Amino acid sequence: MSRPDPGHGPPLRILLVDDHPVVRRGLRAMFEDHGGMRVVGEAADGTQAMQTLAALVAPEGAGVDIVLMDLQMGPGMDGVTATGRIAAQQGAPPVLVLTTYDTDADILAAVEAGASGYMLKDAPPEELCHAVRAAARGETALAPHVAARLLGRMRTPGPALSPREVEILGLLARGLANRAIARELFISEATVKTHLVHVYDKLGVDSRTAAVSAALERGIIRSASGEDRPGFWR
Repeated sequence: MSRPDPGHGPPLRILLVDDHPVVRRGLRAMFEDHGGMRVVGEAADGTQAMQTLAALVAPEGAGVDIVLMDLQMGPGMDGVTATGRIAAQQGAPPVLVLTTYDTDADILAAVEAGASGYMLKDAPPEELCHAVRAAARGETALAPHVAARLLGRMRTPGPALSPREVEILGLLARGLANRAIARELFISEATVKTHLVHVYDKLGVDSRTAAVSAALERGIIRSASGEDRPGFWR
């Protein structure tokens, strides 16, 4: 699928995916104010996004140049899963993640799923519009904070935690005991203990509390309270 030049020709066609109607309304107004952009569809979760995208790219549809995707959207399909499914489709539009979360786990999951960029909801309007245009052209668009974090990981690589280890850390942060973690993940308690040994070694800690503290400090996992980053958009 050929990408339009956002500076010339018809408006850039955007599909918004976010479970907060107020956020979608605000983004729509912002893009319309900046000109050269038009929101052609909205969705409240990943499943709805897939259905809306299919309708928009159908022969009689308006077409989509860029999908703006939130990560966490209530009980529906999450943004990472939806991003992966969209990216796997031949000729699908690029996906730009727009979220409040900036942990390593979220960033890496989105990038691995095929996201073309990762922006935070507290980004200035001009910066966000520039990122949308860049992603629509097929370029990588990263918030400065996210780019710095990824660059830091490349410059000072340490033992990488596996997705399962990050998952277990997240459950630790929620206060779950080994037996509860085992039930949650459908693995044995012994396997949980083995993973924890590896986690402690990679983080340079010797206790559950220290592991959670280190993971939060390094942005590997989110706070168990689920608090968002400060900013206008929620």
